[in-house]
Amino acid sequence: MISAHTDVVGSLLRPPELLRAREDRDAGRLDAAAFKRREDEAVDAAVRLQEEAGMAVATDGEMRRLSFQSQMTEAVDGFGTWDLDAFLWGDWQGDEATGDWSRERPARLGVEAPLRRRRFLSVEEFVYLRARVGPDTVPKVTLPSPSLFASFWDPERSTAAYPALAAFLADVTELLREEVAELARLGAEYVQLDAPHYPLLLDPGTRAFYEARGGGWRDWLARGIELDNAVMEAAPGITFGFHLCRGNQGSRWLVSGDYDPIAAPIFRETRAQRLLLEYDDERSGSFAPLAQVPEDKMVVLGLVTTKSPRLETPEALAERIHAAAGHFPLERLALSPQCGFSTSVVGNRVTVEDERRKLATIRETADRVWG
Repeated sequence: MISAHTDVVGSLLRPPELLRAREDRDAGRLDAAAFKRREDEAVDAAVRLQEEAGMAVATDGEMRRLSFQSQMTEAVDGFGTWDLDAFLWGDWQGDEATGDWSRERPARLGVEAPLRRRRFLSVEEFVYLRARVGPDTVPKVTLPSPSLFASFWDPERSTAAYPALAAFLADVTELLREEVAELARLGAEYVQLDAPHYPLLLDPGTRAFYEARGGGWRDWLARGIELDNAVMEAAPGITFGFHLCRGNQGSRWLVSGDYDPIAAPIFRETRAQRLLLEYDDERSGSFAPLAQVPEDKMVVLGLVTTKSPRLETPEALAERIHAAAGHFPLERLALSPQCGFSTSVVGNRVTVEDERRKLATIRETADRVWG
């Protein structure tokens, strides 16, 4: 099991050059080979940033993705018409200066044909990343939780392909099982499943959305965890992380609330060895639910915010880590940002220098707390 006391969640800010290159490619002004060079350059810079900050774990910054979950829809046929809004809908909250981010679920969204994989989702990401990190850095790949794609099944548009949501999610799960098996074959040691939709169950509106697709929200959560575990069981030799947050786009968020209502089924039932939990402000509640985490797991505390340039101090972070240790053993705690810095091409309101300083502070704090 990966036992590092520092971690990263996944995404980093896309460089302006990469964003322009994506626009040029989509408009037919840039060919595939030139675009791949721009992606490679962005990944190289992301790896340097993380390693220079002293992080034990590094991702490719999700530079090759439109959104943290878009690799599925980009690599698999059958999802029908979608764009960035397919991943951004919801009642986003936060700094009013960022504008109105309340978005309805796109009316056209809905899987339209049986899913068929055209390519692996993240194998390219891993193979390139593995060749770029140093020998002391663990390369990590992030994948979406299967049940996150429930929003792509529509009772009106999707029933010809999948009469029931369960059948659709079974195919999504199998695609992800094949993915992690291939990653394991290629030498991956650490894979993270992103499950921001589980904390969203703290919101009555989100609960109603899932319950409208059948069953109570607790049943829905239990079934989702079963699917997550099925993905992880496809590669038993890999360390799996499991990331929970409350929404993260453009420095906005979706819900608030303590982990307690969802802690027991997630913390106790998931087979992931590392739980990456958002804890950067009071919206996440207390550390008390950590007492429900089994002894065979590590908890990665997301104490450093990615939503603002505010720089936490090592002293304050160490104090919070020791507070968490009142509920879970210190040696099985670790430190990370609360989420990615840019979970889609819509980055948070921070700079690359903010990212650098925050990651360096995580390293400094870890050295202070764990030596």
